[in-house]
Amino acid sequence: MEIIKYKMEVRKRKEETSENLIKRFSRKVKKVKIIEEFLEKQYYKKPSQIKREKYFRKLAAIKKQQQKEKALMGEH
Repeated sequence: MEIIKYKMEVRKRKEETSENLIKRFSRKVKKVKIIEEFLEKQYYKKPSQIKREKYFRKLAAIKKQQQKEKALMGEH
């Protein structure tokens, strides 16, 4: 298994509350997708399952785009 190391550093700004510091840290972690990657690699997925998920994500994106276009056409 490949080990990936991340160095996450968030320094406190002037007059910044600890709550804001934590929020900034969690946004940074989400942006790098550390947690998603960890959860994904926690269990083995068959290649066919990965392909299937990718296919259905693509279909959902196409359907969402069509609905947006339909909504825009209806407004004008």
